[in-house]
Amino acid sequence: MRLPLISCMFGPLALAACVETGMPERPEGAAFFADNCTACHGTSARGDGPLAGNLTTTPPDLTLLSRNNDGRFPQTKTLAYIYGDPQENHLTRVMPDFGKEMALDLVPVELDGAWTPTPRVLAGLLVYLESIQR
Repeated sequence: MRLPLISCMFGPLALAACVETGMPERPEGAAFFADNCTACHGTSARGDGPLAGNLTTTPPDLTLLSRNNDGRFPQTKTLAYIYGDPQENHLTRVMPDFGKEMALDLVPVELDGAWTPTPRVLAGLLVYLESIQR
């Protein structure tokens, strides 16, 4: 039995509203990717965006994440790399800080066996990235 997914909007002081919702799907993640990632990763997601040549390191080929992880899409690692706290990261922050407002709309995503509140747009991005693996 699948539990209903709940999307919650949090205000500065309290829970504003929670509504039953579906999990974001590939088109939502593809739209986020097109708006936020193609400048560096390119429309092909292979690291060939128009700004890639201006960076100190070449953006990775995002279509090879599963291949480089023994055939399994590394959901937790990918999410942590995209949305990880740059203050807590021991690596140099190379991904843009997408902003705290995305944390106002969360969906539960199962990561490493635990249901984890995840920004809806990033949950959609994970679905999209997993769908383009080769």
